[in-house]
Amino acid sequence: MQVQLRHNPSFTVARCVLAPGEPLRVEGGAMIAHSGGMQLQAKAEGGILKGLKRAALGGGSFFITTYTAPDQGGWVDVAGVLPGDVTYIPISPDRPFYITRGSWIANSYGVEIDTQWGGMANMFGGEGGFGFRATGDGLAVVNVYGAIDYLDLQPGEVVTVDTGHVVAYDLHIQFRMRRAVEGKTFQSMKSGEGYVFDFVGPGRVLLQTRNPNAFAEWAASVAPGNNPREGLGGAAGLGGLLGR
Repeated sequence: MQVQLRHNPSFTVARCVLAPGEPLRVEGGAMIAHSGGMQLQAKAEGGILKGLKRAALGGGSFFITTYTAPDQGGWVDVAGVLPGDVTYIPISPDRPFYITRGSWIANSYGVEIDTQWGGMANMFGGEGGFGFRATGDGLAVVNVYGAIDYLDLQPGEVVTVDTGHVVAYDLHIQFRMRRAVEGKTFQSMKSGEGYVFDFVGPGRVLLQTRNPNAFAEWAASVAPGNNPREGLGGAAGLGGLLGR
């Protein structure tokens, strides 16, 4: 499989170009379009229990759609839900990756995607605790909210990242979760940064420049009925301001 990216970085579409007879696994709802002659099969990958685990815990869909290219080959266009970039992660037997909840959208057939507990860091960071483990040999396609940043850490190099901005990381990398202000929950809350990751190289970390959880909280706060009418941050306040 080859991946061609266009419309990046704000509204990226990934075209997955397949060889004759090559299959591609795609998250439910991620397909935009595909070339003619493509064969489709939707099923609970790994059985019903794995499908339920993927949907209930990993934030994915119960059914995974497999697209198989015809004799002349073909392509499938995929994209994420939120506006932002898309990239692909090379997966190899000696370099699996952890992909956070809601970021995975497709993978080549040599890659296996399994639901995995991501640790209390993800639970406290609003990521739901679980994500996906990508193993095997091939490419995993992920989407982000905003733009993508890559951190390639050297041995012993340390970087601190807000949990909501982490998209994926090398499973061999060392990390820990902590409060942004260690030992002081109230100070962490006041800082606006509840929990963070400390990553220690060597290894790669993929980040998104916007936090989907922060956006969801903001959207809920300005929804009708959640703000005083006179507040300019609320829907009613904005509507009154624009109507003047």
